[in-house]
Amino acid sequence: MRKVLIIALFISAKASAQSLPANYEQLVKDVTPKVVTWRRDLHEHPELSNREFNTQKKIAEHLKSLGIETRLLAKTGVVGVLKGGKPGAVVALRADMDALPVVERVNIPFASKVKGEYNGAEVGVMHACGHDSHVAMLMGTAEVLSKMKNDLPGTVVFLFQPAEEGTPATEEGGAPLMIKDGALDNPKVDVVFGLHIEDWADLGKIYYKPESFMASSDWFTIKVHGKQSHGADPWKGIDPIVVSSEIIQGLQTIVSRQMDLTQAPVIITVGKINAGVRPNIIPEEAELAGTIRTLDSKMQKEVHERIKKVATNIAAANGATVDITIDTKTLVTYNDPKLVAQTLPSLQKAVGENNVVPYHWVTGAEDFSFYGTKAPAFFFYLGARDPKIKMEDAPAHHTPDFYIDDSRLDAGIKAFCQLVFDYSKVKK
Repeated sequence: MRKVLIIALFISAKASAQSLPANYEQLVKDVTPKVVTWRRDLHEHPELSNREFNTQKKIAEHLKSLGIETRLLAKTGVVGVLKGGKPGAVVALRADMDALPVVERVNIPFASKVKGEYNGAEVGVMHACGHDSHVAMLMGTAEVLSKMKNDLPGTVVFLFQPAEEGTPATEEGGAPLMIKDGALDNPKVDVVFGLHIEDWADLGKIYYKPESFMASSDWFTIKVHGKQSHGADPWKGIDPIVVSSEIIQGLQTIVSRQMDLTQAPVIITVGKINAGVRPNIIPEEAELAGTIRTLDSKMQKEVHERIKKVATNIAAANGATVDITIDTKTLVTYNDPKLVAQTLPSLQKAVGENNVVPYHWVTGAEDFSFYGTKAPAFFFYLGARDPKIKMEDAPAHHTPDFYIDDSRLDAGIKAFCQLVFDYSKVKK
């Protein structure tokens, strides 16, 4: 029955798709060199989360020059609203804007040499995750759609979002603040699309997965309270370092022995341990910090409870106590399956049927997930690996050597434009 429904949706989507204007291909061709230029300029002048002031200015000026209604919100975010000449739905397209505290090592003419401040420390600043390309592609999409305004069905909302990588300590930001500040209201958005460039993926290809696609991200801290003593007399104290080591091992049994991994993967990583000041002193406290990744919202809540139980009981067995905090950074990025089935033909028309590839779960996280709580959402990947680089040799995202081939950014523009025209039909 499900296969019949999906086939019916595919047929319905093809039948109801809007034809793109005759000058569409030329418009994309004309804007693509500008998109590459914008991307390289943004790459050379990156800005950290909630500090994207110049990026915001460039985006706002571009949208205003196109006659697009523009407003500023969420500290450094920009929302543009383009009303088409024909009735239809309200479609939102999202691009994230922020760079990372990374020192660039790539030997390119437009490499970043920018320094910034992050949580009190001086850091290098680099677009080490491709957000520069996201901004440039959405600016290009806005230009193409604005020049087809009379033929455009419905309304397009352009979401230029800051702080996807997370805000400095104590600050609000990212998708939650965009939503809080009304980015999806006035007009009320019917559906949200987003993409992410990937330097490991085949150039110009799109990768997608219905339902759970990217993991939720939680950060946790476990403070272990013991009793300080001389390192020569451990029996006179309660060693929080030993207790911490047992807790670390215990957390891994949640993954390997307590969760049903046939339902969805779970990851618990301890990435930071702080304890002690001298080799011969058993300290009073130790602190563990790490991340949790899940691809099912129910499992996410269950893992939280199991972490609290495991850490508390191990500590108690050793005479110690713990304080545990768990902070949810993102939800599971969930692709509405009906929306995926309905719009997959649009992606195939945009880049070619053989260039749209089913993919698997990803344990990376995206705050795009919050938009999916407000409207049906679809998030997909766009490949940008230099063909001369093997997939296994592609530098990881968030590293000094991250590099993309920007010769096929037109694929992102075409995907967004096709989605808008095919989905923004008259609502029945």
